[in-house]
Amino acid sequence: MPRQDIRSRERMEKERERGSERERRERERERRERERREREREEREEREREREREREREREREREREREREREREERERGEREREERERERETQRGKERERERERERERERERERERERERESKRDRERGRERERERERERERERESERERKREIERE
Repeated sequence: MPRQDIRSRERMEKERERGSERERRERERERRERERREREREEREEREREREREREREREREREREREREREREERERGEREREERERERETQRGKERERERERERERERERERERERERESKRDRERGRERERERERERERERESERERKREIERE
């Protein structure tokens, strides 16, 4: 076999080897590229999942704040209702006390009126007593006068 053919064949083999080396390197580069894109895609998805979890945590915190505001509002309203109820109760008690005081005042007034009536009755009794006494005195005076008149009659006879 001529030397030239040997060199030509060697050259072709080397070219084939270089070609297969290039293909191997190209496949390796493509594989690394696919892996890189796959990693990036997974990282993006992980970041997206993390953002979603963070949004969910934020929504949960907002729901908790809302529940807290609701509890505070209910607490304020309950306090307000209880305060109003106590105020109504106190007002009712004050009304009852005022009514009792008015009743006591009416009773005192009735007692004063009864006292005045007793005074008037007592005065009328004393006046009637004095009138009876004056009447008895006049009666005695008439009797004495009659007695004197009789004595004069006797003396004239």
